[in-house]
Amino acid sequence: MSLLPRTAEEFSSAEYWERFFKKRGEKAFEWYGDYNKLCGVLHKYIKTQDKVLVVGCGNSELSEQLYDVGYKHLTNIDISETVVTHMNQRNAERRPGLTFQQVDATQTPYEDASYQAALDKGTLDAMASEEEGALARNMLTEVGRVLSVGGRYVCVTLAQESVIKLAVEQFVQLGWAVRLHCLQEESGKDEDSFALPVFVLVCTKFRQPMPTPILEMCLGEDGAPNRLTQVTELLTAVRERQAYSVLRKRLRTGTDASSNLSLTLSHAKTGLPRYTLTVQDSPPGAKVPRSNLFAIFIVPQGSETAWLYSSSEGRRQLAASANFRRLVIVAMHRNQEYTDMQAVQSELSPMVMDLAPPGMPDNQQVPFLSVGGDLGWREVVSRGVSELSGEYCVENVRGEDGELYRRLVFLSNAALVQSESRLVSSNNASSHKKKNKKKAKPTALPTTSSTSLSVDSGFLCCAHHEIMVAGLAMLGVGMPQNKDVSVSVLLVGLGGGGLPQFLRDFVPGVAVEVVELDPAVLEVAKGWFGFRPDDRLTVTLGDGLERICDLEKKGDRFFDVIMFDVDNKDSTLGMSCPPAAFVETPILQKVRSLLTPKGVFILNLVCRDSALRKSVLERVSAVFPTILSRKIEGEVNEVLLCSRGENETSDAASILPTLNQAAKNLQSALFSNRTGDKRSPHIDIAELLKDLKVA
Repeated sequence: MSLLPRTAEEFSSAEYWERFFKKRGEKAFEWYGDYNKLCGVLHKYIKTQDKVLVVGCGNSELSEQLYDVGYKHLTNIDISETVVTHMNQRNAERRPGLTFQQVDATQTPYEDASYQAALDKGTLDAMASEEEGALARNMLTEVGRVLSVGGRYVCVTLAQESVIKLAVEQFVQLGWAVRLHCLQEESGKDEDSFALPVFVLVCTKFRQPMPTPILEMCLGEDGAPNRLTQVTELLTAVRERQAYSVLRKRLRTGTDASSNLSLTLSHAKTGLPRYTLTVQDSPPGAKVPRSNLFAIFIVPQGSETAWLYSSSEGRRQLAASANFRRLVIVAMHRNQEYTDMQAVQSELSPMVMDLAPPGMPDNQQVPFLSVGGDLGWREVVSRGVSELSGEYCVENVRGEDGELYRRLVFLSNAALVQSESRLVSSNNASSHKKKNKKKAKPTALPTTSSTSLSVDSGFLCCAHHEIMVAGLAMLGVGMPQNKDVSVSVLLVGLGGGGLPQFLRDFVPGVAVEVVELDPAVLEVAKGWFGFRPDDRLTVTLGDGLERICDLEKKGDRFFDVIMFDVDNKDSTLGMSCPPAAFVETPILQKVRSLLTPKGVFILNLVCRDSALRKSVLERVSAVFPTILSRKIEGEVNEVLLCSRGENETSDAASILPTLNQAAKNLQSALFSNRTGDKRSPHIDIAELLKDLKVA
């Protein structure tokens, strides 16, 4: 390892290479692969009769091997006097026609258009870091000068981004055609094998510069060229191949149950993401049958956000259930078409062995696993762009329970379902219309399918929404003494509108004000989730914090319940719900002042950072002395039920025993106030409150 450069700049230092070759001596340093690895692509672009300039030849055996197979017109140049002397001595008897000259590649003595090919193995990489790339540009200019029309610059490179960008941009500006081959790596199962792939850059000189850049990327020496339109696209493709090679190296040389290595495979023609593969290894000591080394699990479309597939703990549970040493979990992307399971297997099979665990025989068959043997079903019914949150889509999916669901997903965080509602056929939903005309019926929704669908307003898909509703038991909703008492709710965060509509449709005497920041979300809720405001369900468009401050300043409205169900758009923080500003002490104090004496503050908290969670709880408890918490199994969410502490039994521990009867009364009230269709509210208040704990 002492022979390797300490910094990238050392690659282009004549003194470094002088020291390097003196130390290396007779041993050829095939840093970028040997003849056997490179011969296919070299023979494709360089003819045996071509006059070839080999720039920065070093002590590589490549020129000698090319000479031996018929390339008799090679001119080898290098800046190192030591290597030139050594190589001439080594080849004087066996290869008298093979010459080596000490020449600076940026200032050669050769005539214009005197060569049909220029071969560069690592020299560009060495020069590109010198003088901010000026040395490499000079070398490339010199190569362009000595090449004839139709001549090719063939460069073997590791394709460091700054290096490949420099070369490609220079040749594109000259109007040359540019093609980049990513050579397939060897298995590299040993720890000492090189992780990064080797690329071969081929730039062809035209008599007349090309008006439109020709940029192509090929996988392997014979891979079909993929035409690209911009240099940035080529650089992205290079980075993806390099990242994949490093990942592949890690997977082939070790296992790690604690890591969640993943990669995304894109469509070859469109470049759009098609599959995301996540690798889950079994923990050390797990009792896995010797034959169960490796398997692929296909996640049904529409289920990729489920806890079992999207969380680290869920994937570990899935892998333990499958009982393989390594399980690769494959998620399919929206906006892509998949024919059937067989087609997916055929598409993935050529590359799955790259992800196999150490010791996996190359010829062993890899099983593909799935739920029920099918790919699931997804239908995108709407797309749009929010000025605040970016691109979004509305999609219908079939859940693993066989039911249809509608989801709102912002593509900036495609793994997170923003809102979800269960769908039913409008024919079924309206079949009981005549039995009770006065009560509300579901609203039919637009759909691309032949069957008209509507949202089941009695079904809350999100567990934290169910708990927020159950939290009304702390207020005594449904108790006999509160039979005709109205309930005022302020809810920050609309989503698809499922929670506020449930409150309006099933909670007796309720009036709900929803504050929503994003107008696009309100339009989606109305257009695709059947959201219909009325005099008991109103929407205020604006910032939730500003609304709270404004209400507190006016001091003329108070609420029995204030709910925060608003997400944080900054995914870098450890708390994804709510934004940090919503749980700062001044805002919490304003929330408290807006509550009626027996009012309840209900907070959906999603915090992965334990220290941050502790800090939030300390701030909330400083304002609300009575706090009950309900965590949701399999999710990060927990719901905090916070009371002002002005009840007769204000201590949180003393409240818990009284909630059993309150839960029964609330459940009865919800059912007695249900809508006129056949569906009832699908909620079990007592079960939801059973696992409440003092925060």
